[in-house]
Amino acid sequence: MITSKRIYEPCAASDGFRVLVDRLWPRGVSKARAHVDLWAKDIAPSTELRTWYGHDPAKWPEFRKRYTRELKSAAAATVLDDLARRARRRRVTLVYAAHDGAISNAAVLTKLLGRRITLGKK
Repeated sequence: MITSKRIYEPCAASDGFRVLVDRLWPRGVSKARAHVDLWAKDIAPSTELRTWYGHDPAKWPEFRKRYTRELKSAAAATVLDDLARRARRRRVTLVYAAHDGAISNAAVLTKLLGRRITLGKK
């Protein structure tokens, strides 16, 4: 099972395997408080894409397209395959720093990983 939550929300045992999906470490969060099992920089949006997007809701549809293209790299595929395998056995929580999770990279990843799990891909 794949879920997501802001890194600023309290960590819970029910989160399972926690994966930070941002390229930059979130401000004001210590590594001890974050309880992150994996920092998956290889599936975070590129600096260029993140800067262009700026979490502008008007750019959300185009961001999803561009980000999905970035996720086709070999490095990203390796991480996504690993997370899909883990999510078949236990809960995986994608943690992110964005204010609005509905228009974040975590939302794209949650949907994409959900499809991978359903289709049984690796």
